[in-house]
Amino acid sequence: MHFNLFQQSDIPEKYHSNFWHLYFDIAWFGVLSGTAVNFLNVYATRLGASGLQVGLLTAMAAVVNLFLAIPAGRWIEKRHTGRAVFWSSVIFRIGYILWIPLPWLFNAQVQIWVLIVLAFLMAIPYTPLGVGFNALFAEAVPDLYRAHVAGIRNITFAITYMLTSLVAGYILKSLPFETGYQVIFAIGAFGAAMSSYHIYHVIPLEEISPILTSLDAVSTTQADSPRSIRRALRLDIWNTPFRRILIALFIFHLAQYLPAPIYPLFNVHVLNLNDSNIGTGTALFYLTMLLGSTQLRRVANRYGNKKVAGLGAAGMALYPLMLAAAHTVLQFYVLSFLGGFFFAMLNGAYINYMLENIPPNDRPAHLAWYSIALNIAILSSSIAGPSIANITGLVNALIIFGVLRILAGFAILKWG
Repeated sequence: MHFNLFQQSDIPEKYHSNFWHLYFDIAWFGVLSGTAVNFLNVYATRLGASGLQVGLLTAMAAVVNLFLAIPAGRWIEKRHTGRAVFWSSVIFRIGYILWIPLPWLFNAQVQIWVLIVLAFLMAIPYTPLGVGFNALFAEAVPDLYRAHVAGIRNITFAITYMLTSLVAGYILKSLPFETGYQVIFAIGAFGAAMSSYHIYHVIPLEEISPILTSLDAVSTTQADSPRSIRRALRLDIWNTPFRRILIALFIFHLAQYLPAPIYPLFNVHVLNLNDSNIGTGTALFYLTMLLGSTQLRRVANRYGNKKVAGLGAAGMALYPLMLAAAHTVLQFYVLSFLGGFFFAMLNGAYINYMLENIPPNDRPAHLAWYSIALNIAILSSSIAGPSIANITGLVNALIIFGVLRILAGFAILKWG
């Protein structure tokens, strides 16, 4: 890795503050993700959660997002993007604090359902956060530097995720079952608070007043017309070329999330991995992501974000396909190490690919529809993933999901 990646001598000084706060935001988010978020499904599985219950932990958020994405987009349009994203993040992340005392208050099965309910409630502020942050990123980072900033954000995320997942694995191995999880939930909550602190300091480069798109400018005299509902829902976006991108990204996210509820079941019940093994595998995955992210700017500039996203999506098939063939901890470590490279390319490129195709003065509405497509995919995957696994078995399901990821990559390349 080149250590001058974090130097900003070739970047205008007026961008430095935003870029540094974006790096620290994702670094602290890596702490949250490497501890609390990373081990939530494992915790639920060890409490006795079924595949359906593990899926519901994700599905609850998806259900809320489906109903609130469009209103959240319109809410973001009428406010200062930075402040709206900050306060949404604060309210959303209070939920992580509430995970900590659960073992003191409830038995195992009740804890599982409380976690599902909390996931539902946390999804309410998460919806404007998810819609707004991508808009804030676009407003705070000129398109010339987006691949550069995205690559460094991947690196900082990978570093903190990798280190904290290792630490979390050690903590869970050293402390009693529920106490260990309370400690890593507390570490995650602190990381969430620090991430929100840095989001507060990310300032849009141009202070945009409440956005007036060409449709909004049609005036409020049409508010009572039959077309007002269509205008409120921004269905016109589906008559633009962005429709193809929405469909391609929906296919990708569907293939991406289908195996998610299966991983903890396979890792715990088939490979018999302990928490330390899972933490080490996660660290190896993000080590490769770190190394791959150092090349993201060069690769994206050479081949374009669309091609990198498509090939990265297809390459992500490697993880479920290799996991299906794994029998030992060492094989789990190898597939984790290899999988991180493709994730680095994909994770850094697909958002930039999408932002390239969104009109700068109409980002919240387009991102709201992307959020809907994303969450339909998450919701469908949360239900379909365990169902397919129940019918075909865990191994066959992973193979099917791997093939679907390859097809999703081709969908981005051909139709996106």
